[in-house]
Amino acid sequence: MSGRALLMWDEAVTGYDFGPEHPMDPVRLALTMALVRAYGLDRAVDVVAGRPVGESTLRLVHREDYVAAVRAASADPRSADQAYGLGTVDDPAFAGMHEVSALIAGQSVGAAEAVWRGEAAHAVNFAGGLHHAMPGAASGFCIYNDAALAIARLLELGAERVAYVDVDVHHGDGVQAAFWEDPRVLTVSLHEHPRTLFPQTGWPEETGAAGPGEGGAVNVALPAGTGDAGWLRAFHAVVPELLADFRPQVLVTQHGADTHFEDPLAHLAVSLDAQRAVQEACHELAHAHVEGGRWVALGGGGYAVVDVVPRSWTHLVGIAAHAPVDPESVIPSSWRDEVYARTRQPGPLRMTDGRWPVGWRDWAEGYDPADRLDQAVLATRRAAFPLRGLLA
Repeated sequence: MSGRALLMWDEAVTGYDFGPEHPMDPVRLALTMALVRAYGLDRAVDVVAGRPVGESTLRLVHREDYVAAVRAASADPRSADQAYGLGTVDDPAFAGMHEVSALIAGQSVGAAEAVWRGEAAHAVNFAGGLHHAMPGAASGFCIYNDAALAIARLLELGAERVAYVDVDVHHGDGVQAAFWEDPRVLTVSLHEHPRTLFPQTGWPEETGAAGPGEGGAVNVALPAGTGDAGWLRAFHAVVPELLADFRPQVLVTQHGADTHFEDPLAHLAVSLDAQRAVQEACHELAHAHVEGGRWVALGGGGYAVVDVVPRSWTHLVGIAAHAPVDPESVIPSSWRDEVYARTRQPGPLRMTDGRWPVGWRDWAEGYDPADRLDQAVLATRRAAFPLRGLLA
């Protein structure tokens, strides 16, 4: 297995553009890659431009009629069919939508293929993580579900156990739905509580289809306002034990940066430093519980497109490359100049929010049944853990 990580990148992914008023500004992708280059991380990884997925791969997750509707809207955005979630406020149709969505999906599928075949232990596609797309509909800024397609391709290649861990502020509903009945896939999502955030799913009681799929979905619904210590406590109270028990052959993780306290679309209060800590934890868990350390890391949400997203995902690339960026490092002025040229905004000065290292209290030290965060963790453990033969 190659010791170098892969970074999936093609400038064309910045064509995933819903328009100037939409919060998912593709400048976040361009600025992330620029920061990766500013730190020289493009020399620490193998940068690969994956191929767009074709019809047969799309059909592993998406319905034929939905793919046809995306193609039609891509050719003529005025024809977008809202019955398929296209042409809506969240998912406006745009010319070339099918092609760029298929490219992003191809980057994630290519990452999964390379990791499975031993061409790299780790692979990153920060343009991916579009976890809301359903088999028959666009949803939540997501057209094709690249995360689900990557997992489906791993199963097609012979994987028998794939774990998916999603730390985006929004529930990973599309990936959960794709594998709701499949015992080969364990989906774990930590997200803001569905009472206060889209897509209003991801309750602890959602544990997979009755029968073989039961216990295959695990959801941690975090109270609005959860900060660093609570977020890390919840992650470590749930994820390591599940992965140690499941022993996945590949770990796929989604690192939406919208948990951040500056993100305009949600209500958690997580810092860049805590996001980095979870990225490191996922890396360590891959090496601890996955044969060969096979790890596919994806991006996701994140709408503080200058201050947060590029820094968060540059940390992710550095961790996957075994060349982590020092949180205290001063960001190269060349990147800050590019930020200003593109956005007329000043860029951040350092790769930290000033909270590194982040402290948190381990679940093994005991819990407080009156604490809202601990109540959320308990609800998840009681709903899901016994279904997997684990103590709640």
